[in-house]
Amino acid sequence: MTTFAYLLLVLLGVIALVAMIWRIASRGRSVPCPAWLGWLVELDNPFTKTNRAAVIVERLDLQPGMAVLDVGCGPGRLTIPIARKIGPQGEVVAVDMQGPMLQRAQDKARAANLTNIRFLQAGVGEGKFGRNRFDRALLVTVLGEIPDRQAALREIFDALKPGGILSVTEVIFDPHFQSRQTVTRLACSVGFRESACHGNRIAFTFNFEKPTS
Repeated sequence: MTTFAYLLLVLLGVIALVAMIWRIASRGRSVPCPAWLGWLVELDNPFTKTNRAAVIVERLDLQPGMAVLDVGCGPGRLTIPIARKIGPQGEVVAVDMQGPMLQRAQDKARAANLTNIRFLQAGVGEGKFGRNRFDRALLVTVLGEIPDRQAALREIFDALKPGGILSVTEVIFDPHFQSRQTVTRLACSVGFRESACHGNRIAFTFNFEKPTS
């Protein structure tokens, strides 16, 4: 066995163990990814391209000057490339409940000389997103961590401009994995309509549009 294959197996074992412990700990309640596991959140999954940062960003169809809401941004795995993509005239609002996660993202932004990111320590449902403000919003393996998912999606719906897109990514390896049927049902129940779906049943990105009328 090559060194690379061995390291890959070790990494897979660590991910599986953490996922199992996390799933057991979160039964009946919401347990967001702890800050000390930020390094794991930052990794691109080697077994599916759906959860890779570059792929998710590409599917957002970002344009310079856009406003983007990154809900559950963690250590900024998506925040940083999105900020680069939309340029200095755009804005990313990076939201997370955990201060240490936001600090890691802030450190990355500072190292990259990015000044178009606003960091917000808050949970979904606190009414801090505003209305008709964002062109894009994303939830990357975050939806299942939110206690009241329908209320959260309704708040994001209100925060998006008409024609804005919500991008939801889910991967089966995540302890709080949400099925395509569940994601679609919740999103459509608050007014979103299906726009595009990429991937398969165990790893997918589903884009939903806020109707213009």
